[in-house]
Formats: sequence, C-alpha cells, structure tokens
Amino acid sequence: MKILVCICQVPDTTAKIQFTDNNTKFNTQGVTMIINPYDEWYALVRALELKEAGTASAVHLVTVGRADAEPVIRKALALGGDEAFRIDADSNDTYEIAAEIAAFAKDQNYDLILCGKESIDYNNGMVPGLLAGMLDMAYIGFATRIEVSGSTATVSREIEGGEEVDETSLPLVISCQKGVAEQRIPNMRGIMAARTKPLKVIPSSGAGALATVSSYEMPPAKTGVKMFTADQMDELVAALHNEAKAI
Repeated sequence: MKILVCICQVPDTTAKIQFTDNNTKFNTQGVTMIINPYDEWYALVRALELKEAGTASAVHLVTVGRADAEPVIRKALALGGDEAFRIDADSNDTYEIAAEIAAFAKDQNYDLILCGKESIDYNNGMVPGLLAGMLDMAYIGFATRIEVSGSTATVSREIEGGEEVDETSLPLVISCQKGVAEQRIPNMRGIMAARTKPLKVIPSSGAGALATVSSYEMPPAKTGVKMFTADQMDELVAALHNEAKAI
C-alpha cells in the first residue's frame, strides 16, 4: 500500500501578523514557517505508524509551494517519510492547491491519501474534500482513528454527541485531527537521513485559482475590561446589550 501525505507550511503560531501590498498579502519577513500541525502530528505520523506495522510499503509527501517550502518538507522527511515532491506553484486558493495535487497524484496509484483536517492559517478545511472529488476517490473527514486491513479502511470520526465508525474500500482520502496519532520529534538519525532522501520538484499543472484575496484586516484591538458588582445587574445588562452587542 502506498500512502501520500499532503503537507503545507504555515506561520508559527507565535508570529506577529502583518500584511503588505495594500493589505492583500501576508508579510513573511522575519516569520518562522513550520509544518501545519494537523499535517505533521496526525496525518504524517499515522502514515508512518501504518508503514512501521507493515501495512504500508511507502510514505510519500507532497506540498504546493516555492523553494522556501523545502526546509519544511525536509523536516517531514526527517520524521520518516520516504520521498517528497514539491509542486512548483504559489497559491492560497483551495481549488488550485487541490487541483495541483490531483494532477500529480492521478497516475501515482496511491491507495491512501492523508491530509490534516485544515491549515492553521486559513482554517477552511476544503482541500481534502476537493482532492477526493478530483481523483474520484471516497472521502472521510475529521478522522480520530484510522485502521487498515488489506484493502479496507475503518475510520472513526466525531459527530455531534457521539462517534461514527465508517468502513470503506481503498483508495481513499482522509482528513485527520487529534486522536489519530501522537506527535513525534525527529531524531538525529532521521535529520541526517533526510538530507539525502529524494525531493523532486514537479512543474505546476497550471490549474489556476478560482478566487483571489481582495484584502486582509486585523481584528479590532482588545479594549479594557469593565467590572460590575453584584448589585449592578441593570448596568451589566445594558452594557452587554448596547456595547458588547452580546444580547
């Protein structure tokens, strides 16, 4: 069984957010980029666990990005990926990202494609579902447990008030969240080995974006806290209604 893990780079959560070009682009100057945690901690680690158990024969990695994304995917190789592919395109449009990955993967005969449930910068969670549709594969989203036996996958996912367990045949696309696996840290042997593992650059398919960013804006600055005593209920209700607009 061959597994493909989709990787994206995102700003470190401690980064100071700023925009350039009339608030249409994220300013990456001085920002540390990391592997999207949902991709690294859950999708990638579960793929590696399946390989270590003898269920999978290879774990490949793919990202859509320019050369500055290569350090991030090298870290994913250090964790244990066998081979990586960087699709040479720069986009934050979900359709274009999914289309680029689908164009690459369609002839690679992957049995299982794992993605994080969403990226922590845009949080829209659309790429896995779009990718499954473009590849005509089954899709299960927001998985908390993945087991594979032969050509059948059993996947647990959270639903409102409980848990759903699905069973389907491969090939399959799954988006992963907390519970699928536990975070790993690359060891020195993995870091050294990652330097020589294949990282191939794939030309863009030219899919093109369906949407462009008009502008970004920061949330309003936090204001001071207003304190009310127990005998000021009327004032509290008025403030919640007129100022906070909470009621």
